[in-house]
Amino acid sequence: MSIHRPDAISLFDPAIARQAVLASFRKLDPRDLVKNPVMFTTGVVAMLSSILFVRDIVLGLGDNVGVVGQIAAWLWFTVLFANFAEAVAEGRGKAQADSLRKTKTDTRARKIAAIDSKTWTEVAASDLRANDLVVVEAGDIIPGDGDVVSGIATVDESPITGESAPVIRESGGDRSAVTGGTRVVSDRIVVRITADPGSSFLDRMIALVEGAKRQKTPNEIALTILLVGLTLIFLIVCVTLPGFALYSGAALPVVFLIALLVTLIPTTIGGLLSAIGIAGMDRLVKFNVIAKSGRAVEAAGDIDVLLLDKTGTITLGNRQASEFIPLPDVNERELAEAAFLASLADDTPEGKSIVALAKSRFGLQETDGLQRQMTFQPFSAHTRMSGVTFAVTDGRGREEIQKGAPDAVIRWVADWAGGGTVSVVPKDIIQAVERIGKAGGTPLVVGKNGRLLGAIYLKDIIKPGIRERFQTLRKMGIRTVMVTGDNPLTAAAIAAEAGVDDFLAEATPEKKLSLIREEQAKGRLVAMCGDGSNDAPALAQADVGVAMNTGTQAAREAGNMVDLESDPTKLIEIVMIGKQLLMSRGSLTTFSIANDVAKYFAIIPALFIASYPQLQTLNVMHLASPQSAILSAIIFNALIIIGLIPLALKGVQYRPAGAEELLRRNLFIYGLGGLVVPFIGIKAIDLIVAAFGLA
Repeated sequence: MSIHRPDAISLFDPAIARQAVLASFRKLDPRDLVKNPVMFTTGVVAMLSSILFVRDIVLGLGDNVGVVGQIAAWLWFTVLFANFAEAVAEGRGKAQADSLRKTKTDTRARKIAAIDSKTWTEVAASDLRANDLVVVEAGDIIPGDGDVVSGIATVDESPITGESAPVIRESGGDRSAVTGGTRVVSDRIVVRITADPGSSFLDRMIALVEGAKRQKTPNEIALTILLVGLTLIFLIVCVTLPGFALYSGAALPVVFLIALLVTLIPTTIGGLLSAIGIAGMDRLVKFNVIAKSGRAVEAAGDIDVLLLDKTGTITLGNRQASEFIPLPDVNERELAEAAFLASLADDTPEGKSIVALAKSRFGLQETDGLQRQMTFQPFSAHTRMSGVTFAVTDGRGREEIQKGAPDAVIRWVADWAGGGTVSVVPKDIIQAVERIGKAGGTPLVVGKNGRLLGAIYLKDIIKPGIRERFQTLRKMGIRTVMVTGDNPLTAAAIAAEAGVDDFLAEATPEKKLSLIREEQAKGRLVAMCGDGSNDAPALAQADVGVAMNTGTQAAREAGNMVDLESDPTKLIEIVMIGKQLLMSRGSLTTFSIANDVAKYFAIIPALFIASYPQLQTLNVMHLASPQSAILSAIIFNALIIIGLIPLALKGVQYRPAGAEELLRRNLFIYGLGGLVVPFIGIKAIDLIVAAFGLA
């Protein structure tokens, strides 16, 4: 199959909106509506109001038949708009899933019996099973999820990640996983399929982005229980009110009690709660992160400790040459020239940076070296050195330069002298190596013709702006821990430069797992990212485990989120999205409760002012009549849900700050706003209702 990454979906895509309108009516099914107790209650009272309206028309009862009909209509609109909000949120996820489905096509695969087989059988990708072996060459579509078991190739993963640059995939290590639907650009690989049809990564991705299948998170369940409790309390209040009214000599029409119930219960947050949660997962999808559960998204917003890998997250990942440190009897230019010549054929980022540093410091050019007859020795994991040998034009024979790990070059110097060991290692070279290590760098030593020239300081370059990002996380109350395989001295230096709160040096899978468990035992929530099989235990243990899509199958299965772009710094954005989800829910809950308080001042005086004239002091809105007050409150109740749908889908803007500051801002904007807006809105609607004689 081949796939195409879905485009971003606009907030109110016309096609999604049309589908959402139809879904709003389908969701009136009591079996669907009962999942939202507040809206179910509103639907029941809307039905009761409709029955009373029909009864009054048929029997010709009462003077309030018009008001009753309008109340019934607005109650139905309230339920429909709440359904619409949820349907739009679900539709955005389904649209992305449908986009993926439409672009899946059946791919042919070349199945082989063994890794070294020379013959293959062509089969449909849908016929492949786990553990089948397929050979994939340049231009071929990878037929299914799997691991590279032989060969190395560049793979175009833009359909999944959106990134145009191909990536390297090779057997062994942590870069062996490939995804079905991506394309091999060069070379040839053998892939062992790891997923049966229907359970591939793409199939799981399609299922995960469909918001309709989202399960409620613990906080959402707790809030639902609170809303149900408030609904029951106000239901009891409204049921007992007729008795108090009779005792005081007043009569309360049933439809007015229905209106009172709807305005008292938290319909605003009840109508938007599902949409807020679904939209939270949808925002992650836009960041090319797939969450396996709503629980993971919510947990990201409550994170206390963030574990970040050094390489590729805190540092750029490629060490850069920053200084030449010659021995006392060596000129810096001589050291730079030797390092320059030894690095001309070194295609590694480190080798290129040495050439660049020599050019910038001393103006050396490639032609200076290419004029000689040079033989290059590429870097070898066995020798841990790379170098060059060339003939000297003045007849002095050949010269040899080597650069590499300090101990390896020192041994080479000893071998050059024929002694096999170095009796005395120069104190200055030892001091240079130690200084570089303590500063968090990596030392390379350069030797020429059996003579040590000095050291090169390779520096782990801290990513621009990363220190400021850690300061932002600190303001949010999140503790950052750098995880690295470096020795403690190097780790401490980099941690200090980057501004992290703590570090774990010489990290092993056991150490990572132990650290996470220690933090969780203290009641903290922990997030981490990883891509290797050795990260799988820690990813599974962490409350938020973000697996890189480029990583191994074990890592992707262990995490509860998958980053399709394999960007370790995305973990910080994930935390921000989780915070935004919690902020949106809290802000709209605050607004809803404050909103209800304001509506009490519209409804209660209007209902009882005839029996208790003292309630006139609470009639601060001075509404036209009891009927107008009730109708205006019901209309406002429906319109405010419509007005808040974009905010629920987009999310409340989150700015990093401490919990106390966030609470103050939340209460000021959404608490005070929730009190003020209904007074203005209900009064404005009352003026319109009175002007047109609707009540």
